[in-house]
Amino acid sequence: MTGYRQVLAVPGMASLLGVSLLARTAITSSVMALMMYVVLGLDMSYVAAGGVAATLTAGLALGGPLLGRMIDGRGLRTVLLATVVAQLVFWLSIPFLPYGILLGAAFAGGLLMVPAQSVTRQAIAVTTTTGQRRAAFALESVQGELSYMVGPPIVILCAAKVSPGVVPWSVGAVIVAGGAGIALLDPPLRAEDEAGADAVGRPRRREWLGPGMIAVLVMAFGTTMLLSGTDLAIVATLEEAGQVSWAAVIVAVYGSASIVGGLVYGALSRPLPTWLPLGLLGLATIPAGLAPDWRWLCVAVVGAGLLAAPALSAVADAVSRLAPAGVRGEATGLQFSAQSAGFALGAPIVGGAIDLSVPAGGFAAAGLAGLAAALTGCLLSRRSRARTRPPSAPSPPGLEPCEAGAGPGA
Repeated sequence: MTGYRQVLAVPGMASLLGVSLLARTAITSSVMALMMYVVLGLDMSYVAAGGVAATLTAGLALGGPLLGRMIDGRGLRTVLLATVVAQLVFWLSIPFLPYGILLGAAFAGGLLMVPAQSVTRQAIAVTTTTGQRRAAFALESVQGELSYMVGPPIVILCAAKVSPGVVPWSVGAVIVAGGAGIALLDPPLRAEDEAGADAVGRPRRREWLGPGMIAVLVMAFGTTMLLSGTDLAIVATLEEAGQVSWAAVIVAVYGSASIVGGLVYGALSRPLPTWLPLGLLGLATIPAGLAPDWRWLCVAVVGAGLLAAPALSAVADAVSRLAPAGVRGEATGLQFSAQSAGFALGAPIVGGAIDLSVPAGGFAAAGLAGLAAALTGCLLSRRSRARTRPPSAPSPPGLEPCEAGAGPGA
């Protein structure tokens, strides 16, 4: 635990992680808040609710690199001010918008979402040392698990017990407060030795968005696709067993195991290849489909859960090492977009596998998606090093054959 104490002792890090957790919990809950409002507040179908969720998610995916590029060029506080104002207007206006206009507003709200996650990752990359970075990104991935475990359930409870119209305002208020808090903290996004990055100019995209970075983005997509598909496979398995009411327990067990796994991963003395946690996660997910009831499913998801946060942490660490200082915002935005796309596509693809086979097929499809992404990342990373290493140069000692992210800045 010494590594975690060192990370939290970095000036401003504990405050940033706390405020970012607040903002990310609300952002994670935003899709559910809109869906509950459409179903309960507007008394419309779940298909209509899914439409709003899809447009918000599309905005999030497209907005990641856009906002990241703006941060690189305009500075953090300017972007945070713009997104805070946009979120304030969007969430306050929701109860007054007809459904058709709400669809467009949701896309704009996602496009201009407060970039809490990417800012936290950039700040970690520049304020921690190489030895501290893995532990710091492990804490960041644990933060994501906590936001997922806490936010959506609270939104569902409040929408059912209080008022579906009040919930969007509450979620928006927390997002605005989180964005304002990050702006007040104004974490550094450039290290002292990177101060001249802006003067030199932005590197061309082809100089950094090569096979190595694409490999990591593919793995980011594959990780969240697997996680999204696993959620649906859990529900389908329990529905077949007549035990859907236990779904929340299974998800809580999965999330708790992920937190433990993330903390253990961050305390390791040596880094693992970026593809390895994702590959193991895919392998551990497939057997969960054999569980006959909720008790065995609780046991089955622990193994996969222990690897979820490490997979996310390894991807974030690799992006931070591969991205040059002048484009770090855009690179972390692309990572966010890849993960958002994975979440959006995971459920329908796994749902199709379940419809064509059995609920166990959902776990198999999710696990195979993770394995495919890990294998693709492994092969692309090998290609990246083959292009950048002189033919006569020996392999660096201690590197695995497919260590994605072991390029410049590693």
